[in-house]
Amino acid sequence: MLTKRIDGIVFELKEDFVFDFLSDYGQVFAVFDKQDSGYIGFGVQNGSEKFFLKVAGASTINSNINVDAAIQRLKSTVSIYEDLRHPNLIEIIEHKEIKEGYLTVFEWFEGECMGKQYGAFDKFIALPLIVKLKIYNDILLFHLHTNQRGYIAIDFYDGCIMHNFASKRTMICDIEFYSKKPVINTLGRMWGSSRYMSPEEFQLGAEIDERSNVFLMGATAFQLFGGGNDRSFEKWRAGEKLYYTALKAVNSERSERYQTVDEYFEAWNDARS
Repeated sequence: MLTKRIDGIVFELKEDFVFDFLSDYGQVFAVFDKQDSGYIGFGVQNGSEKFFLKVAGASTINSNINVDAAIQRLKSTVSIYEDLRHPNLIEIIEHKEIKEGYLTVFEWFEGECMGKQYGAFDKFIALPLIVKLKIYNDILLFHLHTNQRGYIAIDFYDGCIMHNFASKRTMICDIEFYSKKPVINTLGRMWGSSRYMSPEEFQLGAEIDERSNVFLMGATAFQLFGGGNDRSFEKWRAGEKLYYTALKAVNSERSERYQTVDEYFEAWNDARS
């Protein structure tokens, strides 16, 4: 284990790595070195501008893939962020080769992440219903856009949801596994949090399609408004009509769900009104 310090910020790696390029973007004020993705992230400030830098190539302490795989994966994400540009998606600014690695540069978003590993999950759940409905609507709008661009959302979960509690603005991040249609399950158990995953994401050879994303959106509703994996009405906090709309979306039988994300979006809005 190796401890490094840049601009007073301390973090750990398995092996040393040269981060001289960081100074080109400003002063480091935050580091994210505990992810299992094989990346390390930095918050960097240059005057009034802030950026989020995602780096592959360094040997991070919790990585579940090797360095070369992390580099290739990060490179592959660039086209996804460019194809899916949206007001609710964190903006990619730059990407380039660095010595023994790869760098992507994003706008910095002043917000907190809903992911349970970041400690703000309960704060999200405690928000007033009207605020959570707005967060959920922003998530739906982005995934309508995703579908229209010909992509299937893979590995979306609460760790991809960021929210500014003051401005009430919501952003999506970490969409690296989103894939162009058609998508076939070649893994058996696909990437993602089981709290959000459809049954077909555990079935080798199954097609992962728009109905899988309907399930994903329904599961997301139960995380925000209900009891998570406990999908009983007793745990639900958003009214009966919305409950049965979300419940249909997470039906284990694909044929019994809404058949498109657009159909689900329309049904949700009808129930909400």
